[in-house]
Amino acid sequence: MTVDLSVIWGVLLPEGTLHQDWFQALAAFVAINTLVYVTLAMVKSLPRIYPGDFLPRRHRRSETRSIYPDDPR
Repeated sequence: MTVDLSVIWGVLLPEGTLHQDWFQALAAFVAINTLVYVTLAMVKSLPRIYPGDFLPRRHRRSETRSIYPDDPR
């Protein structure tokens, strides 16, 4: 019973291909692309920050219009 080694190992590239410039450029592109998408996914999972929450409010009423006028704003 003989087993074809290409079935066990899967499809492998020759070692010379791994050291060529085009393959190294492709590997660098894939690595950078992966980092960008991981960063975007992490940022998207965080709660959104609104700049208005940290800036002073300019359009506040001078008097409250609540039905409970003594409540703080």
